[in-house]
Amino acid sequence: MKIEGAVVIVTGSATGVGASCARIFAEKGARVVVNYSRSRDEAEETASVCRAAGAEVELVQADVSDDAACRMMVAKAVDRWGRLDALVNNAAVTVKSDPFDLETLSADDFQTVFGVNVVGAYHMCRAALPAMRANGAGAIVNVSSNVAFTGGGSSLAYTASKGALNALTLALARTCGPEIRVNAVCPGVIDTRWMRQTLGPDAYEALAARFSSTAPLGRVATPEDVAGAVVWLVEGADFITGELLPVDGGIRLAGGTRKPATKAED
Repeated sequence: MKIEGAVVIVTGSATGVGASCARIFAEKGARVVVNYSRSRDEAEETASVCRAAGAEVELVQADVSDDAACRMMVAKAVDRWGRLDALVNNAAVTVKSDPFDLETLSADDFQTVFGVNVVGAYHMCRAALPAMRANGAGAIVNVSSNVAFTGGGSSLAYTASKGALNALTLALARTCGPEIRVNAVCPGVIDTRWMRQTLGPDAYEALAARFSSTAPLGRVATPEDVAGAVVWLVEGADFITGELLPVDGGIRLAGGTRKPATKAED
């Protein structure tokens, strides 16, 4: 897909991976919808960065767990630019709970997480598909997580939601072709404000140290690492659909502590 001139919605794009996606799309000449739920100041900053790159930007406050809000967001893009080419479902929430004590995770919290991470992505896809089909082509990328494969994560609800998002990705890839491709990226640990706040600074640093010591690439991801994969799935993967792409530094390959590189002896 040609990015220049394309219209792209990135949900949850005030900070972190979403903000990096919006910026890269803007730098490549796309027209971008920057979406936020609560972080207005950060979203306005992201929008300003995109405009400074020369992009046209629509700033939309919308909670993706609200179907009407999702339809409104798509309508704003189509009303302004007459089309929609790509959707990045990045918005997500979590709750902290003890995976060894299920009483620490309430049904309400479980439903809240699923409401954004799974139902929200479904709302956005359902709202976006008619406009994409009208173009005859489109791309959807869901931002999932490698915890769907490992069973880890900040809570059982979050882990289960990402597994469900992966299944939704596969199902939509089957039903939306040939016009529309649907893929997901599955990051590991990312150095973002969201992850640091979710885990707490000490727990995050400990997790990042463990990850860096075992992942073959020897570090945690930056938001730009993940955003680069997202943009590639939109721009450079025209014959790829239904894929769950790990963006995790190879952590899934690690069977033990990564040994530091050593200079070969003469």
